[in-house]
Amino acid sequence: MASAKTPQLTDFTVDILGRYMGNGLDEALHSIDKNAQRPDGTPQSDARPFNAIIIGGGSFGGVLAQHLLYADKTNHYRILVLEAGRHSLPEHFQNLPLQSQPSEVWGLAWKADPALKYPGLAYTIGGRSLFFGGWSPRLLDEEMPAAKWPGNVVNALKTKYFDEAGRQIGTDATNDFVDGELHRALRKRLADGIKNNHVRHAIPLNQLPLHLSNVGSNPPDILKLEAPLAVHGKPPLPGFFPINKFSSAPLLMEASRVAQNRSGGDDVKKRLMIVPDVHVTRLVTGQRNGATVVTAVLLKQFGVEQSVPVPEDGVVIIALGTIESTRLARISFPDLPNTNLIGQNLLAHLRSNLTIRIPRSALPSGLPAALQCSALFVKGKFQHSPGDFGYFHLQITASGLDKPTTDSESELFKKVPEVDQIDALRQSNDDNVVITIRGIGEMTPDNTTNKVTLSAELDEFGSQVFANGQDYEVFDPPQGAPKQIFKIPATQAASTVLPFVQRRDALGTTHHEAGPLRMGISAGNSVTDENCRFHHVANTYVAGPALFPTIGSPNPMLTGTALARRLGDHLKQPLAQADPGFTLLFDGASTASWQMSTIKNQPGRDNPGRFHVVDGGLESAPGTDLGLFYTKINFANYILKLQWLAWREDDNSGIFLRFPDLNSKGYDNTAFVAVDFGFEVQIDALGRGDPPPGQNVDKKFRTTGAIYNIATQNLDESVVAHGPGQWNEFEIRVKDNHFTVFLNGQQKTDFVDNDPNRGQAVAPHFIGLQTHTGHVLFRNIQIKLHP
Repeated sequence: MASAKTPQLTDFTVDILGRYMGNGLDEALHSIDKNAQRPDGTPQSDARPFNAIIIGGGSFGGVLAQHLLYADKTNHYRILVLEAGRHSLPEHFQNLPLQSQPSEVWGLAWKADPALKYPGLAYTIGGRSLFFGGWSPRLLDEEMPAAKWPGNVVNALKTKYFDEAGRQIGTDATNDFVDGELHRALRKRLADGIKNNHVRHAIPLNQLPLHLSNVGSNPPDILKLEAPLAVHGKPPLPGFFPINKFSSAPLLMEASRVAQNRSGGDDVKKRLMIVPDVHVTRLVTGQRNGATVVTAVLLKQFGVEQSVPVPEDGVVIIALGTIESTRLARISFPDLPNTNLIGQNLLAHLRSNLTIRIPRSALPSGLPAALQCSALFVKGKFQHSPGDFGYFHLQITASGLDKPTTDSESELFKKVPEVDQIDALRQSNDDNVVITIRGIGEMTPDNTTNKVTLSAELDEFGSQVFANGQDYEVFDPPQGAPKQIFKIPATQAASTVLPFVQRRDALGTTHHEAGPLRMGISAGNSVTDENCRFHHVANTYVAGPALFPTIGSPNPMLTGTALARRLGDHLKQPLAQADPGFTLLFDGASTASWQMSTIKNQPGRDNPGRFHVVDGGLESAPGTDLGLFYTKINFANYILKLQWLAWREDDNSGIFLRFPDLNSKGYDNTAFVAVDFGFEVQIDALGRGDPPPGQNVDKKFRTTGAIYNIATQNLDESVVAHGPGQWNEFEIRVKDNHFTVFLNGQQKTDFVDNDPNRGQAVAPHFIGLQTHTGHVLFRNIQIKLHP
């Protein structure tokens, strides 16, 4: 089914955002077909396969895709994101004045005990990040025990990636959008209660780290009670808008548009494609170099099964929800040495809620009539037995109200676009405060009853989740932490408290499943290694909470984001290194020292083309007339080395040597300055072109390796280039007026220049790469002084 080329019309909308973000599966597959044509009819022999296939465009697949696009400076990867849902919301639903959470995208993809009340997955670009609560604390060191977590992973998280993730999602700064007199009053009373040991199991504030970047060098401990909310309330720079509540959808939108703009609208050159509404059913495996690898991704769209090939340098990243990622791994890898571990160690969070309402009289005097809101955070631990601790935290929200309700977030996480409601809120006379205390506790890892297994039904699987009895002890004691917190703001005994069973949420409701593809050093007790790769599948990785060996009490967004960014950095390719004695003219990433020739006064022939950074190289893309991508050389005599690859026999380019500044001659097409005043080492297997006016120059002097149209050179016709799709190497030696060209280690031509107007041995001068016909790729461009 062909994708619409323009935004489609629905009964109510123009699908601008979906079309601007996504590509159809047909478009993605067409872009990798070397035998196909571009829309203008030109061949696309330069098409490259997708070599980073991310399965899942939700919370962590989105983070990884965006970061890999930016971190991969060499443009090694073409990234394909395959998402089962479609585009629905452009950002977190609370950043929009929707009044309530949309429910249209949710679906349960697995079988589970109904008592667990799984809401399932958000089938949409951005996934559950569009709807999550935003609470994103950082794991304590004790929640990443050395016996469970690889040491270098913990070190990387603590020294770099937790900070990066905090900046990404917005937990690195104080929540100034929450700050107000009610907030400060409740925060102080809570701090005093913890200091005076009135909250059992709360970790003293002076024993907790503080990870805020905007609080100065000696911040007070009370700031450790600030809620770690994934909200950017302030702009990052003057002139910019704040991001507000985090989700991965804006990351994917930006990344998609950046990829589109960098490609110049050429899908073949587009480095990131997001394909919605496709369901990956299985990963096909094979053997390469003695290792198991994924060779293709099978998927279905509109009932038709298709496949996406995985090239030899390709990687596959499973970034679905935790249970779906595990299902796909179990189906795809049934015969690994440690397949039995896939699905073990399923973890979730225990969650209980206590909502209370207190009168204004229980609060300090002097608060304004409109009490506003508060959001606070308490970290705690419970000792099950000597040396055995369970960790939990309390998420506390409060709102002042002038009408009795139980909504403690009535003035939190709201976007109100009109002044009438804002004025009403400012003028309210609140006489009550509703407070909700939500306890989040970790489950014990390695519980053999907690697992994901495949069902007998085709493509379905069951999720067996049972809580270890001791996990609930954090919240069960008569004087448990939530009840203690209740007493602190009210300064009076609890009167009516809901029965405990009614306060406890079902295990499936938190969306915090983790652990069944856990990482570790040994393949004997973990599924993936310290770099998130399956121990026994050489090219397949995991992103998301399925990796966590333990879960701690923090919601998985911060840690999952940190690990996704770390994985992106692990996958990125290193920059090129020069050979001994040489200096790179292009390092495989930055073109800052290069510039493109210009054309004026040539209507219809005014595009010199461009060069794309492709896999650490520079690839020519022709325009409507000759073009040159050039850089300055500060010495006259040199040895220039580079590798090049032509995709077709009729691809044409060249390397221009020793020409002056292109803007020094007043040419309309400045590239012809290099033609008239420099020399070209030709790349053209067919020897096309015309001899100079009035001269009868044999076409062999216009073939690959020859100095273009110079009849006096000593050309060895027996030295020929490798065919299309194979790399070749030039070594060009320029000494005074003597030019020598080696092709793949053999001397191709030798020439002495006696023309006083061309190729003079002066410095500085320039060298350049030509856009002419087709697409030629250059890499490892390096130079050294010729002695």
